[in-house]
Amino acid sequence: MQQEIRFATFNVYNLAPPGAKLYDNLLPSTPEEYEAKLNWTARQIDLLDADVIGFQEIFSQAALREALARTRRYRDAFHVGFDPDPAAERLTPSVALVSRLPLAAPGVAHLQFPEGVALPPGSREADRFSRAVIHAPVIVSPDCTVDVVVVHLKSKRPDYRNGDSSEDPQLYALACLRSLIRRGTEAAALRVFLSQLAKEHQRPRVVLGDFNDVADAVTTMIVLGNGNTLGDRMFDAYQLQQRQDHLRHVGFSIVHDSHYTTIDHILVSEEFNAALPNAIGEVVDVVYLNDHVVLELPEASDHGQVLARIRLFDGPRGLSEGGV
Repeated sequence: MQQEIRFATFNVYNLAPPGAKLYDNLLPSTPEEYEAKLNWTARQIDLLDADVIGFQEIFSQAALREALARTRRYRDAFHVGFDPDPAAERLTPSVALVSRLPLAAPGVAHLQFPEGVALPPGSREADRFSRAVIHAPVIVSPDCTVDVVVVHLKSKRPDYRNGDSSEDPQLYALACLRSLIRRGTEAAALRVFLSQLAKEHQRPRVVLGDFNDVADAVTTMIVLGNGNTLGDRMFDAYQLQQRQDHLRHVGFSIVHDSHYTTIDHILVSEEFNAALPNAIGEVVDVVYLNDHVVLELPEASDHGQVLARIRLFDGPRGLSEGGV
């Protein structure tokens, strides 16, 4: 049985075919820029060497498949991803899951919020995620299947309406509030979805994604389910890792306005929290691949990648054996 399982999250930053119009303030990539991005992305995927990778900002699943074809380790991997509606007015980013481990069932995209969760009346697309969540059950060992969920929650980019701009401080503040409300609602919807998974399958869960918020933000805490005593809490893998060197803290995934911070997270359920009685494994360490962010390589992502190594136990451990 494979004892170590590696999970990673990778925001590739606008992976789209050359010439595709993504945003008003962003020029389409040239064929040369696209080639450079594909090659860099393929090398970075191989460098991660993860068993399961969650991707964000995929504007074309075909482009991701082309990058995978250029790797050495993932040409035959399972790829779960869904392109946006071809009839949509503009391209929108989506997420994807790539696994070298077999899937217990086909992956599914969840766009609609769970029942009972919705944005305030009058909100645009009040009943759905801005980017569909992907879920796939991954067989990590003969006797263990993990529900893997890939997410990309709403960004902090102001949600302007009717031609509003940042020139008016009040309109800017309200636009930021709308983004926060959407991200918070998406976090609540994700929390409900994770609870439903726990109740329905009673399997370990791992969430890979760009949360657009730090680990102790209210939105992330909602997803973690802090305060929940029903056994379906999630934990930040970074906080659980067994090997932490506090004298050499280089854990960040983005640099924004000269601030180093982490908004890309890997969350795990209690089965991978070694301090709990029903643990079947532990987070050995969490690694950040972020040199390219500091170097500002033009072909690279503006996010660092996050890699968590999880070691499976030979048998149940935790409080029952640790004497805690």
